Amino acid sequence: MTKHIKKHNNLAMQSAKEKIMMINFSKKWVKITLHILVWVVLITLPYIININRSRPPHPISSYDENQFLRLNFISYFYWIAIFYLNNKVLIPSFFYQKKYLWYGLSFIGCLLLAITIHSILFRILLPNFDFNLGRTLWFNTPTFLLTIAASTAFTMISDRISEEKRALQREQENMKTELSFLRSQISPHFIFNVLNNIVALVRLKSNELEPTVMKLSGLMQYMLYETDEEKVSIKTETEYLQAYIDLQKQRFGKKAAIETNIDIESEFDEIEPMLLIPFIENAFKHGVGMIENPKILVDLKTEDELLTFTVRNKFSEDENEVKDAASGIGLANVSRRLNLLYGKDHQLEIEKKDGWFNVSLTLKLTV
Repeated sequence: MTKHIKKHNNLAMQSAKEKIMMINFSKKWVKITLHILVWVVLITLPYIININRSRPPHPISSYDENQFLRLNFISYFYWIAIFYLNNKVLIPSFFYQKKYLWYGLSFIGCLLLAITIHSILFRILLPNFDFNLGRTLWFNTPTFLLTIAASTAFTMISDRISEEKRALQREQENMKTELSFLRSQISPHFIFNVLNNIVALVRLKSNELEPTVMKLSGLMQYMLYETDEEKVSIKTETEYLQAYIDLQKQRFGKKAAIETNIDIESEFDEIEPMLLIPFIENAFKHGVGMIENPKILVDLKTEDELLTFTVRNKFSEDENEVKDAASGIGLANVSRRLNLLYGKDHQLEIEKKDGWFNVSLTLKLTV
């Protein structure tokens, strides 16, 4: 029976990377730039729509024309005030709360306030001209609607970006928590297996007991201190794997043929700690015992920042093989970790064929 498992997680890491590539709205210079762009559009668009906006209805003196320009310039400030009033107060308090009637009343109130202020300024700056309400509404209502529309769009977009950023942060924190939990499950499982090795050596009264304990001490030091890092050098990880294999060789001696081939192109490449050991653990756990001519093959190679890792072991076809409660914990956890950490940048295949259990893993060391 053949079983293929290809693990590609496009939701955890890929979506996170795509979101990180989005505009980082929290940066001050981005916010300032966006506000400037919004106001350049709001200031220039009314003039594009109505080129006569800043001109009086009939020829007047240069002084009065300048007063009209001052009136238009001052009007920008209450448009800005309405923009941020809608942005900071009206939308959060009424629109988002689904109080649409209150939002509509506030909308009308802002328009009346803008017209009132404009009429007061008109009478102060241009006392020789009659205030025309119809003409004022004609020129200011489009600007008011444009300001409200821009403010609403700006608010919703910025809030959406902020919410996505918070969701990404929550996702990253959840992923860190889950990875920590999965790693904590792998570590006790590994310790349990190695202690079994030591028990076997004690029973055999082997002279290899002391160096074995020293190797275990080194492995424990690695697990307790270096695995807290997000990544370790591939050289450190492979030394850890080799030490574990050496412990197993001491335990089984000539009872099992164990072949190891490790070819590291650059020892400075990095990998997540304890990512590969469960596959080797599994090979020794189920590849040695009530099996004729047990054999385990381990091959690890890195080239051009691509890691290729294969583990093969003979296994028993006996369906009544007894497995302990911890069986399979390591493989299940490492598959989950690969999904969380590498997503589409890895491929894991596991198959049983012709009496061999085969694991093949490829992943990019730089993602």
